[in-house]
Amino acid sequence: MKLYRLLTGVDDAHFCHKVSLALSKGWELAGSPAYAFDAAEGVMKCAQPVTKVVEGKQYDPSMKLGEQ
Repeated sequence: MKLYRLLTGVDDAHFCHKVSLALSKGWELAGSPAYAFDAAEGVMKCAQPVTKVVEGKQYDPSMKLGEQ
């Protein structure tokens, strides 16, 4: 089964660590990052899609994707 997550956050070191942690857990980049200016907060925000193939599991909407 292939899982999908969209990692989002302010464009800072914390976001880079979030993506690096996902990669270290076997998630793979799935496309290019996206960036947008959040005028209400005055910061750049970014998003990075990632996917991961997990064997022997069935999808359940209650599963915590970050723990896979």
